[in-house]
Amino acid sequence: MALGYDGKLYILAFDHRGSFQKKMFGIEGDPTPEQTDTIADAKHLIFEGLLKATEQGVDPQATGCLVDEQFGAPKRVPQEAKERGLLLAMPVEKSGQNEFDFEYGEDFGAHIEQFDPNFSKVLVRYNPEGDEEMNRQQVEKLKRLADWLHEHDRKFLFELLVPAEPHQLEKVGGDEERYDQELRPDLMRQAILDFQDAGVEADIWKIEGIDSQEDCERISETARRDGRDGVICVVLGRGANDAKVEHWLRTGAPVEGYAGFAIGRTIWWDALKGFLDGDLERGDAVGQISEKYLRFVQVYQEAAREHATA
Repeated sequence: MALGYDGKLYILAFDHRGSFQKKMFGIEGDPTPEQTDTIADAKHLIFEGLLKATEQGVDPQATGCLVDEQFGAPKRVPQEAKERGLLLAMPVEKSGQNEFDFEYGEDFGAHIEQFDPNFSKVLVRYNPEGDEEMNRQQVEKLKRLADWLHEHDRKFLFELLVPAEPHQLEKVGGDEERYDQELRPDLMRQAILDFQDAGVEADIWKIEGIDSQEDCERISETARRDGRDGVICVVLGRGANDAKVEHWLRTGAPVEGYAGFAIGRTIWWDALKGFLDGDLERGDAVGQISEKYLRFVQVYQEAAREHATA
């Protein structure tokens, strides 16, 4: 199987686990069966928003959901996504950790094969100038995963986060926005190079929003260097507000090698919270999720078309 992915991807991401149960439901530690059922129903509500969007004419071959086994499987979200002909992505990483590890340990392959997702996803926090030993350990585990996936003809979706190190923040006067604009793009490129040089080959890089098209181009070129022509990048939302996410989409969409997005909380957080607080009926919450998802698809497609006809 050739490295990369051929096609657009508009992924609704709701694979959040530890942060989701804590921030949305106030649940610490392992949830009870009753709490798990409540959280699983919330995940299904989000999925219903995606299904409603498909009724509005979104291409199902480009429409995907990123959902976890823990809270998605109890209400059959992964199975239903596949039955509806949607693309399915599922996480492999243990939730809420600074260092990557497998959610299901040595059984990671069995869980992937059980649900048979189109994409296996990892969220990785990696700063090239960060803790060398932790970086080395992460690379070793991720190479094992990448090798297993490609040996089994499976696609690897790699979400790369590059949190600032203290000395890097000092360079920009402690301003995280300046870090994002001035330092993070080059650090992201170096991180991708580090993984590639270590044999960790991703098919799709899920990239934090970048403010300049030039930086998007450099990152795409890095992801596709040395014959990796099929590798693509998608934009993630970081839970930012609508205007910021739309800016990132318009910045990435015209760039060769960018092929869509994987956005989560920005799309569903407010609608779901409104439902759980009793301020929205279920159907209204579903409708709001659908509308926002469709809006981001429209923004991305319009930006890509404008560049193509320019």
